[in-house]
Amino acid sequence: MADIDGNISATALKALTVLDFIGEQKRPLAVNEVAEGIGADRATAYRMLMTLVHAGYVSRDEASKNYRLSYKVLSLARYLVSEDERSVQILNCLREISDKTGETVHYSVLENDCAVLVYRAKGVQRVSVDFQIGDRSPLHCTSIGKVLLAYADSRFTEMIISRGLPPVAPKTITDADALRQELGLVRAQRYAFDDMEFAPDMRCLAIPVFEKGGTVPGGIAISGPSSRFDVAKLEELRDAALPYAAELSRKLGGFI
Repeated sequence: MADIDGNISATALKALTVLDFIGEQKRPLAVNEVAEGIGADRATAYRMLMTLVHAGYVSRDEASKNYRLSYKVLSLARYLVSEDERSVQILNCLREISDKTGETVHYSVLENDCAVLVYRAKGVQRVSVDFQIGDRSPLHCTSIGKVLLAYADSRFTEMIISRGLPPVAPKTITDADALRQELGLVRAQRYAFDDMEFAPDMRCLAIPVFEKGGTVPGGIAISGPSSRFDVAKLEELRDAALPYAAELSRKLGGFI
């Protein structure tokens, strides 16, 4: 483990690592599986699990002795996405775009080194990409990630680039200079496309949402299967969504 600031509890970090790992697996896990997943011995994993059980964030099945997230995690999360004036404005915008296009529309924010989906408006298309609230996606190979990187502090963007740009699909941008050029284009045109860069059968569009001070904490994205989303379709969706995104930016105190 990397050096830890003296003000940070290593024990609490281990417990949160356990919580993350259980959530990522999406199924009940045995102690040994958790220990292997977090790179700890069985005794340490067991202590972390029992601490989380006692706190109410993990449930233990007494028959199988397996562990899963409890619904307390969901209860905690609802405070993060509770409907205040800002969230209502974002949701209304997503619904307007979805009503106009028939597509499922997402709003994601930058958190650490990922884009996190926090709001969505379900469309009517039968063939679609079914991202869920809470899903996290990498920054260098998604349209929303490129939007967030393009408007982030340059030091953060360079830090992400310095960590490497792993290929996750045949058309992922893996060259640092090519990504920098792409991000410059995103800033110039104020939208981004993902042309089968995150998955070989998917294309996406993302548009920044500006807030006070010209910051871009989040953006709007529309994703779909490449069989239905060719570049012309992305351009059609871009033209449909841009006015709504611009209006939302104005409502949130941003500038266009």
